[in-house]
This record gives sequence, structure tokens and C-alpha cells, in this order.
Amino acid sequence: MPADADASAPPARAVTVESGARLHFGFGNLSLAHERLYGAVGVTLAEPRVRLTVAPADAVASEHDAVERYAARACDLLDVPGARVTVEEELPRHTGLGSGTQLALATLAGVARAYGRDPAVRERAPALGRGGRSGVGVAAFEAGGFVLDAGHPTGRFTTDRPADGDWRVPAVAARHAVPDDWRFLLVEPAVGPGRSGDEEDTSIRRTVEDADPAVADRVAGVVQRRLLPAVAEGAAERFGEAVAEVGRLNGAWFADEQGGVYRPPVGDVVAALDEDPAVYGAGQSSWGPTVYGVTDAARADAARAAGERALAETGVGGDVRVVGPRNRGATIRRVDD
Repeated sequence: MPADADASAPPARAVTVESGARLHFGFGNLSLAHERLYGAVGVTLAEPRVRLTVAPADAVASEHDAVERYAARACDLLDVPGARVTVEEELPRHTGLGSGTQLALATLAGVARAYGRDPAVRERAPALGRGGRSGVGVAAFEAGGFVLDAGHPTGRFTTDRPADGDWRVPAVAARHAVPDDWRFLLVEPAVGPGRSGDEEDTSIRRTVEDADPAVADRVAGVVQRRLLPAVAEGAAERFGEAVAEVGRLNGAWFADEQGGVYRPPVGDVVAALDEDPAVYGAGQSSWGPTVYGVTDAARADAARAAGERALAETGVGGDVRVVGPRNRGATIRRVDD
């Protein structure tokens, strides 16, 4: 019997897994001059979301290529024969919403629970290639809410990318529930995807090697004196201003790699949102192109209109939505419950 198997576990049955997207506001440090590297800040969203159904099977099967790979790895890790995975909803890929991590962890958790096993997503995420630099996606899957992770000891991911599994997911340094009446404007310009894979690894490595350590000191001040107090006190306006500043400071590090503080045409969208009183703070999530804006339920309609105007003024198409926070982790339910 595998080490994590439970002799009293229920019989294998199909399960449905659902998890939310996440926004990635930036890192605390990208300079080799400081003892901790990365340290990501983010928040979990109620929508868009990943939803998939996993059933025990004699082999691995899925019509989704990435999910099929994740399922095969999960079956190896769990020492089970196979799984049939059906993807019902997924996040747009490589747009700054954490699609890869949520899909990978949902698949892992679904396979595990279908066989009555403990997913142990934090421990197993590295073997799926997830939770390396940023721990926000894993923490979002686990418990939702606002997350600040502790980063890594300096030296990780700064030269050649370690093999999958050769790291630990950064610990959660701070987590807070997000007030239910906060809202997040999502503006998704109809442009190319953000960086991922080898291209992302190369860009991060070049950025880390040249990063100004003074920027990290400024980020630390914003996080400690503005961001954490704002989320702890439920002050949406101060929170929005703080995360927008974190994003701008991160953009100074990445400017050479992405063509500016924000990747074009994201900067024009952010500038338009910055002028609207319904949006407390705006920025780029991860590599983009998704633009976020912080608002609240009372201003949700006005914020949505601001997002539509921003796209029109920028001259690009795209989608606009306003979503709430998610203060819980992924849900896993047996299909026949």
C-alpha cells in the first residue's frame, strides 16, 4: 500500500474540482544583493475559474493535452493506474491569471481524491513544475484570499532552471481574507499571451542578474507600511493604491524585458483607468496582458464602464468583467454527492 494510502478510505469514485484564478501584483525582491529572492503578492478571485471532473480509470485519458500530461504525472506520484479527466471550465492561458498552476493542481487533487488519497498539493506541486518562483498560485488553491509569500533564499532560479521537483513552494508569510464587498476589474486586451516557459525563464534570469536592489527596499516599504495594513483593515482604496505602486516598482525591474513599465498596450489601459475615480488602483497581473483594477461593489458598474472606455481609447478589443474575491481554497466534491 502506498505511504499516503488510507486503508479506511472510501472506494474510488469520480470527483469534481473547482478553483479560482489569481492576480499576481508583483515580487518583493529581484536583486541578488538581498538574502531573500522573489516573495510574491497576489489575491484569489471568484472568477474566472477552473472546473474539471476526474474519474478513476485503467489509463490516463483527457482531450486536453496539458491536463493529460498533468494527470499522467499525478498518477505516477500517487501510484495509481490512471484517470479520465474532463475539463469543463478553464482559465485563459498565459494572460496573467495563473492558468497553469490552477489546472495542474486541480488535476492532481482530482486524481488523488478520486482514489481516496491526500493530494498534498504543496508538497507535490514542484513535481508538476509549479510553485517555483511564486507561491501565490499554490496558496490560492489551498486557502484563497490575499497572499504574501516568503520567497526563496537568494540563489534559486537565477541561472539554469532547476529540474521539476528540485525546489520547495515558498511558505506563506501573510494571508488575509479579502472583504466580501471588494471587487476586481479585469480588462483583458485582445493581444498576444504573456511570457511562459523558456522565454519567461530567460527574461527572469536576465532581470535578476541586473535588478537594482534599491527598488526592493522601496517595495518593502510599500508592502509593510501600506499594503498589509490596508488589507488587514479592509481599506479598498488604500489597498488599490498600494498594489498599483508595487506593480509600478516591479515594472521598473522588467522594463527592458517587456518594453516598458507595462507591456504594450497595457500601459495605455492602466493610464486610462488611473484617471477614473471608480478604480482605486490599476496594474498588470504577472506578464499580462490582463489589467486589474481594485474597486468595490458600490462602484462595480462604473468600474466596468471605465474598463470598456479604456479599451476603446487604446484602440484594441478585449473583454471586461468585474469579479469578487475568493476566500477559500479549491473545492472537491464527489460527483454523486
